[in-house]
Amino acid sequence: MKQDKTLKKIILTKANQNRKGYIQIYTGNGKGKTTAALGLALRAAGHGLKVYIGQFLKGQMYGELVSVKKLSPLITIKQFGRKGYIHVTKNPDEEDIKRAKRGLKKCFEAMLSKKYRIIILDEINVAVDFNLLSKEEVHKFLDQKPDEVEIILTGRYAPPSFIKRADLVTEMKEKKHYYAKGVRARDGIER
Repeated sequence: MKQDKTLKKIILTKANQNRKGYIQIYTGNGKGKTTAALGLALRAAGHGLKVYIGQFLKGQMYGELVSVKKLSPLITIKQFGRKGYIHVTKNPDEEDIKRAKRGLKKCFEAMLSKKYRIIILDEINVAVDFNLLSKEEVHKFLDQKPDEVEIILTGRYAPPSFIKRADLVTEMKEKKHYYAKGVRARDGIER
């Protein structure tokens, strides 16, 4: 009986190791990009796959930080932004640039560690749009993606070169949003 369980575990592990990983993008001006990536992480954890999530512009408390602790060690989440969500212009502060570069390095280390099957770079598209990282830095990161690792890039403003390179692109399109009526971000829903 124990041998059967061990054999099944070896077969499942072998099957998981031989899967091809793709590059996915969740972009657009609609709500739900990070939520979609977190849903994918939850699904992956249900299959025993380990996920690393790097949040590039976030440094404040979000509900996913608490939830992910309950799914550790299957899902790891790290924030690289300052406390609060940064709102920068095309001339970012040096501190924000340093944090983004450090974050990309941490995600790179996680990607090459062989510990994680999925790497989520949350708000990476916005970090590039805000000039915290260059498109070239992200492409260099993607150039070194191991075959079996799935990469998810989220955030508005996905550059055309990212979209061209990706295997799957989903654009969230806002049709209607209660923010227009003055509703602020709510715990458990938007954060």
